This record gives sequence, C-alpha cells and structure tokens, in this order.
Amino acid sequence: MSKLSVRDLDVSGKRVLVRVDFNVPTEEREGHLHITDDTRIRESLPTISALRERGAKVILMAHFGRPKGKVNPKYSLRTVADHLHTLINHPVIFSHDVIGVVPEKIISHMHNGDVVLLENVRFHAEEEANDPVFAQALAKLGDVYVNDAFGAAHRAHASTAGIARFAGQSAMGLLMEKELQYLEGELASPAKPFLVILGGSKVSDKIGVIKSLMEKANVFLIGGAMAYTFFRALGIPTGNSRVEADKVDLAHELLALAKEKGVRFLLPVDNLETQEISATATPQPTKINGGVTDGFEAVDIGPETIALYSSEIAKAKTILWNGPVGIFELAPFAKGTRALAEALAANTEAVTIIGGGDSVTAVKQFGLADKMTFISTGGGASLELLEGKTLPGVAALSENA
Repeated sequence: MSKLSVRDLDVSGKRVLVRVDFNVPTEEREGHLHITDDTRIRESLPTISALRERGAKVILMAHFGRPKGKVNPKYSLRTVADHLHTLINHPVIFSHDVIGVVPEKIISHMHNGDVVLLENVRFHAEEEANDPVFAQALAKLGDVYVNDAFGAAHRAHASTAGIARFAGQSAMGLLMEKELQYLEGELASPAKPFLVILGGSKVSDKIGVIKSLMEKANVFLIGGAMAYTFFRALGIPTGNSRVEADKVDLAHELLALAKEKGVRFLLPVDNLETQEISATATPQPTKINGGVTDGFEAVDIGPETIALYSSEIAKAKTILWNGPVGIFELAPFAKGTRALAEALAANTEAVTIIGGGDSVTAVKQFGLADKMTFISTGGGASLELLEGKTLPGVAALSENA
C-alpha cells in the first residue's frame, strides 16, 4: 500500500496519538449507559496491543454520537474507557478534556505501554470544522499520529485529516490497513464470478457504488426497498412499497447500463407483502409479474427469489454485500436476509466481504459473522471507498517511502 503503516513506525518511548472509532451503540439501563455492541472497540485492539508491546505511550482519540460541538455528559467516552479497561486488562486513564493542561499533564506522567483515552473530540465545534488551530493542539499531544478509525475516514475533520499536517509522521493502523486491503485491494481485480448484493431502502444511496462496480461485477442481486424504484421504472405496480419517485429515470439508466456492459442485474421474482409492519404480521408471498398488491407493502424477498439468489451466490468466487433485502429487524420479514447470509456462509470457496452498515448487523444477528471472510466497520466510509472516492482520513497520511 502507498501509505505508511503503524508497522513501519519506531514507537518505543514515543507518544502515539491514535484516532479510533469508538462510536458504539449504547442503551441506558438502571440509570447507567451500557454498550450493546463493542465490535468497533474490539477491532481497535490489535493496533493498541501492538503499540503497547512495542513500548509506545498510547493516546486514544475518538468521537461518540452527535453532541454538536458542545460538552454533553450523555456523549462522554468515560463508559468506553471503563469497557476498554476490561478488554485489555490494563488501566485506561481517562482525560475529561481533549486539549490543554489536563491531557498534557496526564500524558507527561505516562510510562511506556500506558493507555490514555481523551474525551469526545466532538465536544469541540472545531473538530467537525477541521479547524487548523484545534488540529495543531491535538498534534502537540503526541510524537506520531496513527489513524485506525476507518468508520470516520470519509470525514475531513481535525482528528481524522487536519492533524496529519502537524504530526511528524502519520500512519494507518492495523484495522485501517485491513479495511483498505479488502475494500480496495481485494476488489481491484476480484476473482470471477464477482457477485454484488445490494439492498437497503434507497437507490440514491447506492448510485455511485452501482456505477463503479458495474465495471467489474458479473452479477448484481438487488433487494430491499430500493428494488421497487426499479420496478416502478419497469412499469410494474409497487403498491404501498417505498419508491424514490425522483429516481425512477436513474433506475432506467442503471438498467440500461447493465445491459450495455453485459452485467446480469437481477431483481426479485417474488416478494413478501403485508398491510401491517409489526413483529406479529403474517406476510403473504406474491409473484412480481403481477406487481405488489394495491394497499400492500413489500417487506422481503420471496421463496423463489431466495432460491434464485442462493444459487447465484453458490457459483460466485468473490461476493460483496451491502444492505439487507428485507426488514430483517422483525422476524416475519427476516427470512430473505437470513437465507442470503446462510448462502454466503455455505460458499467456503468465495471471498465474502460484508461492506458495512445494516448488513453487518444482520450477519451478526444470525450468528454468522465468523463465517465471512471480512466484515467492514464502516458504513458511509465503505460506500465512498467502493464508489472509488478518496477518503480524506487516508489521503492525509504519510506516503510510504
């Protein structure tokens, strides 16, 4: 890779500023904040451990939630600091300030192998504004900078991009390296057949991805609410299903592009539809050629589509999946998404990449995460990278001479 890696750094005795992605889901129980999924924290552990083992003083920076540039105890990272302590079995010193006297004093007393977590960088409006003075104040806290926050790499913020201007060396962490290896390196010339599964609610979210991957993919499998914008473009009744009316012309254009490129662009041949979105609903299967029944909403792919899509998955050598094909959070509408996850798990010959977002949640919910080759920690960052865009958090890093 063209960028400097944490593997290339001499960190012994040095203060290493590490931008991590600790923006984890939480819930309040009995007056205390509890982390409901610590995947992002766990994914940062290889970088933290490698730095500690090599004698670095590890200073972690992260954001949490959307405090809108103001101090808000609801978005404090203290809970994360306590949780990280249990994961690494080593004290994690928490700084309730991000810059200034407090963190400077704490850092001055650090020993090699110690870990400090700074408070939420988004408590300062200057973070999202990528303010150079704030970025320089952050850089002053360390000797070298490591960005391991892939999930925030598409943001040109002070702690993800601006800081690199003021750091002596800026390198990618082990998680960032792995994300780029799979989402960029592995997909540069994927083993064929290369199959792409796209779901979710909006075609507009996936336009760039579809156009970019159309150059490499052999087959697209389309599901989720976004499929019904394509059906509207084909003149097939969509009932009460969610359709982006202003994207129907674009759907036409994408279907024509697939035909021109010789790419198979498969839409559901049947679906499950319902009049009630609830955990107790009983959806009914209907063939797509007759369209979605008037007054009904399509909520999942049907059994014939499951069979069709599963057979395509079984033949593929590289599979990228972004977006569920139904409202999988509710059991009556989860069959399609579960079946595709099981089909991916069964294809042990293929490289299976889960490209962030709700498809990651789904794979975990079905207990199949360990059966996938790679699961991305980034939602928006994954999509932008797959579109071929340059991520500011990566572009800012030092080149590997």
